[in-house]
Amino acid sequence: RFFGMIIPTQYGGLGFGADAHSRVVTRVASRSVTAAVTVMVPNSLGPAELLLHYGTEAQRQHYLPRLASGQDLPCFALTGPEAGSDAAATQSLGIVEAREIDGERVLGMRLNWKKRYITLAPVATLVGLAFRLQDPDGLLGEAGRDYGITCALIPRDTPGVQIGQRHDPMGVPFMNGPTVGEDVWVPLTQIIGGVEGAGEGWKMLMESLAAGRSVSLPALSVGATQFATRLVGAYATVREQFDTPIGRFEGVEEPLARIAGLTYVLGAARRLTCAALDAGHRPSVISAIVKAYMTDAMRQVITDAMDIRAGAAIIRGPRNMLSRVWSSVPIGITVEGANILTRSMIIYGQGAIRCHPFVEREIAAIAEDDLPAFDAAIFGHLNFLFRNGARAFVLALSGSRLAQVPDLDQNAERFMQHLSRFSAAFALASDIAMGTLGGSLKRREKLSGRLADCLAWMYLASAAVKRFHDEEKSGAHYDLLKWVAAHALYQVQQSLRGVIDNLPMRLAAWKLGWIVFPLGARFKPPSDQLGSAVARSILEDRAARSSLTADIHVPGAEEPGLG
Repeated sequence: RFFGMIIPTQYGGLGFGADAHSRVVTRVASRSVTAAVTVMVPNSLGPAELLLHYGTEAQRQHYLPRLASGQDLPCFALTGPEAGSDAAATQSLGIVEAREIDGERVLGMRLNWKKRYITLAPVATLVGLAFRLQDPDGLLGEAGRDYGITCALIPRDTPGVQIGQRHDPMGVPFMNGPTVGEDVWVPLTQIIGGVEGAGEGWKMLMESLAAGRSVSLPALSVGATQFATRLVGAYATVREQFDTPIGRFEGVEEPLARIAGLTYVLGAARRLTCAALDAGHRPSVISAIVKAYMTDAMRQVITDAMDIRAGAAIIRGPRNMLSRVWSSVPIGITVEGANILTRSMIIYGQGAIRCHPFVEREIAAIAEDDLPAFDAAIFGHLNFLFRNGARAFVLALSGSRLAQVPDLDQNAERFMQHLSRFSAAFALASDIAMGTLGGSLKRREKLSGRLADCLAWMYLASAAVKRFHDEEKSGAHYDLLKWVAAHALYQVQQSLRGVIDNLPMRLAAWKLGWIVFPLGARFKPPSDQLGSAVARSILEDRAARSSLTADIHVPGAEEPGLG
């Protein structure tokens, strides 16, 4: 039943929204990473998601009930030997051909592909395939046309399909393997969306990835971090060295505070992102942020948990509850867009033009040779630039106290004021970077990555404020919010300083630094005292620990333990 979580009930699925889907993955992940990955894939970027949004009615009526019931098991074959992060470089090829079947002339495609690292491929009965479609004979119209990336559904039993071998993904035994197709012929009706879907594959993938990438791996990350929090909070309380619980040592308090703080902010980001999806948004930039930064934070939490568990985390066996999670960490970092690529190119690269209020209008006016429209856009842009500069400068001088924010708890209100200040500073830095570097900014991946860091931590921090506002508050919640605030604001500050220090046009960089940090860089990481208070929240405060880990499976006394 979990294979059909995103499929509407009219087709036999569960019809879950993003939040319910995410909660299921989080809960399953806390028990078994293998099971979580198996559940994730059919509900993420794959045949069901693509059929729901782009399939013909006949395709939906035929395939969705089979996918919902588990009669068909799907995989989606995108990655190949030559196309990893650059998925558009695929050499998988489809040639439009006509064949006579039962006395009728039928248009179809002869497909050849080599794909690898495909989750569920060894057991899939239905292969979603991304390939380049070409029509050398003009059977669809223009002779020699290259339609570009196209997506189609290939039944496993189609002649020429080779499937069944397995990869070994870091010893985590979920199904993953290669698939090869040699002269596989299928009718054009197998293209998702029918003939009209020819060449629309890249658009389909990018739009659908925004939804799936926002749910699956972030949910897995939340499950892993909450699991680690529950585990090490208990372990650091009962494990003693030198006649003292190890959680009392300051050296252990430091990673405990990181574990608790990051677990809090990851849970907050999961909720906020799923709420946006359930409200009908398809936030491509935010989906990239939560995928990259939540899996990276999960890596930090699991590393800290391994350090605290020490020898008990190294020797594999039924009482080692971290080894499997530790082995699976690089998988989350790599799949659905490697984090290095996502941070350095995708997040800021996707948003710089799309999210700017004027740049897209300027480009469109130039393309259409529309001088009045260009003048309106450029003067609006200059006004936007100077207003952000003035706002960033005044808020920096006032310690952010002049920022107008919603009426919140005092701690949350000050946090939001600082975020408002940095929002203006980020917008100004972004405009300066684009204005001084132009098109070469996309090749300045270190600068782009720092701007992505700034944007990402402002989003994660905003999610933490939303969670704090929504939940019943206790002393531990105040400490957790303060820790997240200090950590996030320091990360944003350091990212902006990195941009200023490395802009090649030094006069512009000096002016930007003077506007954004007229009193210097004054934010510091969480203090030792605050870190101790946060660490104690998962050592001594049962209510706080339960709140932090509310989304995972906690076994009863009659069941085997966690892990």
